[in-house]
Amino acid sequence: MKRLGTLDASWLAVESEDTPMHVGTLQIFSLPEGAPETFLRDMVTRMKEAGDVAPPWGYKLAWSGFLGRVIAPAWKVDKDIDLDYHVRHSALPRPGGERELGILVSRLHSNPLDFSRPLWECHVIEGLENNRFALYTKMHHSMIDGISGVRLMQRVLTTDPERCNMPPPWTVRPHQRRGAKTDKEASVPAAVSQAMDALKLQADMAPRLWQAGNRLVHSVRHPEDGLTAPFTGPVSVLNHRVTAQRRFATQHYQLDRLKNLAHASGGSLNDIVLYLCGTALRRFLAEQNNLPDTPLTAGIPVNIRPADDEGTGTQISFMIASLATDEADPLNRLQQIKTSTRRAKEHLQKLPKSALTQYTMLLMSPYILQLMSGLGGRMRPVFNVTISNVPGPEGTLYYEGARLEAMYPVSLIAHGGALNITCLSYAGSLNFGFTGCRDTLPSMQKLAVYTGEALDELESLILPPKKRARTRK
Repeated sequence: MKRLGTLDASWLAVESEDTPMHVGTLQIFSLPEGAPETFLRDMVTRMKEAGDVAPPWGYKLAWSGFLGRVIAPAWKVDKDIDLDYHVRHSALPRPGGERELGILVSRLHSNPLDFSRPLWECHVIEGLENNRFALYTKMHHSMIDGISGVRLMQRVLTTDPERCNMPPPWTVRPHQRRGAKTDKEASVPAAVSQAMDALKLQADMAPRLWQAGNRLVHSVRHPEDGLTAPFTGPVSVLNHRVTAQRRFATQHYQLDRLKNLAHASGGSLNDIVLYLCGTALRRFLAEQNNLPDTPLTAGIPVNIRPADDEGTGTQISFMIASLATDEADPLNRLQQIKTSTRRAKEHLQKLPKSALTQYTMLLMSPYILQLMSGLGGRMRPVFNVTISNVPGPEGTLYYEGARLEAMYPVSLIAHGGALNITCLSYAGSLNFGFTGCRDTLPSMQKLAVYTGEALDELESLILPPKKRARTRK
């Protein structure tokens, strides 16, 4: 058996009927030229007939009941995994457009995973217009985070459009990080040594964590300092209780458009992403007469996974930044976001990497406690909305000769946070996935549209006309 880390276990502990804690990826492929009518049926058959199932796909909970999820949860290998259950073949109703695909993915993402089985599903979806199909894969957040999920899915793809008879994702083992110990290298003396090292680390890190906590407290008393602290965002329509059904919307832009704006404004790509999301949210809430007087805040996951690590579990930290949704002027809004993210980065950079996991638990423990105690959505939120930016593959990829056209993240939401916006880069584009509560956020597709209009507006304010025209081509 393999015990779960504290952060991974927390995703199991807060699982409920209204808040399933799985994350997903939607991949859209174009069928190979001359593909037979049975192409997808044959592909699904091969997927189900795959032999060895690699970690983490073959893991299931050692004890699937509530107590087994909350008290010392652990993974064990499912030696009789039923791939006919996990791999499913669906078809869209005509006309098979983006709307029909969004409705189906929303429905699939609303359904919880079966805790008596390995915590993942893969849906092959045919009938997408323009000779395309989709692959929607979901996995519990206790098994994987956004970065490791992208790396796992990327490893099964190829840059060779002629390659056939490719393995499905669940047969490909992740590369082990250089220097990581294998089970064979583990021993009692090694365990004792690791325990002593951990105690020493905790003693060394305590002052640094105390200083980090003091900086957050200081920022509450002195907001002009620019560091955004937890619990400083307003209670908005986004921060009440959620129900089980989800909505999913997508949008994508050429990455160069956003990078040009980042360069011209002296900010980062992430600053531009936050500006687009904040501007869209400001307009969306104002139209409903629900725009708070104080700025919404964003919880931003920060990857701390080493570049050569394709392992499982969650390895992220968090920073909190203002979205400046109370600022009417677009350029002032962007400047306030830039200042807030700069201060948040400086705050994190003052902590050594070895302390980031402890700091993340310190920062996220109020959030987790809200969810576990039933107070999520009933008190002031730790932050208003989660916004992530996950780097993906840079080149064009294929599976069984089918070209991967786009890849969208489908994330999770919880009580107190009815919206999650996650971006994923791929082959020169940045793909936005909006995951929201169906009952809380009617007409959520407008948010996707409004980010596009916010992008056009910012270009008109910052870029000279000639460069603006080249960028939009």
